[in-house]
Amino acid sequence: MIDILSKRYLYFVISLLVILPGLILLATNGLPLSIDFTGGSLLEVQFEVGKALQPGEIVSLYETIGIADAQVQTTESGTLQIRSSFLDNEARDRVISAMQTETGSEVIVIRFDSVGPSIGAQVTSRAALAVAIAAVGVAIYIAVVFRKVPNAFRYGVCAIIAMIHDVAVVFSVAGLGAQFLGWQMDALFLTALLTVIGFSVQDKVVVFDRIRENTAIFRRLDYESLVNHSIVQTLQRSINTQLMTVEFLLLALALFGGVTLQEFAVILLVGLFSGTYSSIFIAAPILVLWEKREWQNWFKRPQQSGA
Repeated sequence: MIDILSKRYLYFVISLLVILPGLILLATNGLPLSIDFTGGSLLEVQFEVGKALQPGEIVSLYETIGIADAQVQTTESGTLQIRSSFLDNEARDRVISAMQTETGSEVIVIRFDSVGPSIGAQVTSRAALAVAIAAVGVAIYIAVVFRKVPNAFRYGVCAIIAMIHDVAVVFSVAGLGAQFLGWQMDALFLTALLTVIGFSVQDKVVVFDRIRENTAIFRRLDYESLVNHSIVQTLQRSINTQLMTVEFLLLALALFGGVTLQEFAVILLVGLFSGTYSSIFIAAPILVLWEKREWQNWFKRPQQSGA
């Protein structure tokens, strides 16, 4: 049988190496909020038939004049709405001129005005509240379902710790992306984060439920072997479900979905992978660490052999 738990401290170190760089960048530079949170300008334009620029081309055009946060949306009437950080009249004229040069035709300005943030403090606080309620709900659910298992509350606590791990991975990736790729946290980022949390909790429950079932079957097996056996039993299911049905699809979306969806796809790809990883290599190992109270030996000095 594969011995997964014997290298649990290596898994913890790998997680720290993934999480810390991005979080340090976020702590140093602050959250890179997009216009969804901060507000900005809205430019709605219409192109001549057959000469319209694609959303990715418009984003690149904005970047060439020093605006890295443009978001493009096609309306039902065929016009393009472009949200960006604040533009004065001079910057707007530069954008229109660049579009006309790119298409070789006239660009009609339908609307240009300042807009407020589409995601306010209230929405953000409610999202944070939803995460907190989800964490408490998971703890209560696991405590009830696992009530016949010794130390049932540990499973809930470990699930929450692993969920926080996945959230930290998402923010770390966002921090690295902001530093090196110019990413910003927008409405899609919030959507990806909440999706990762949902998948993360589901993965933990699947692994923990197998541990609960095996507790009644393998009563003579020591706890570490029991947990390791349970992980191996769910390993194929976790990998196949994530890799075959989700990860390949998100990878294709990240590679070919265009610049407007790239950040969302990459964050969701990494976040869902982290959810599977933490179920196997973080949550379950913490259970074993807690059962064996290994922290009691972390700071003990090794006994010296007698002369």
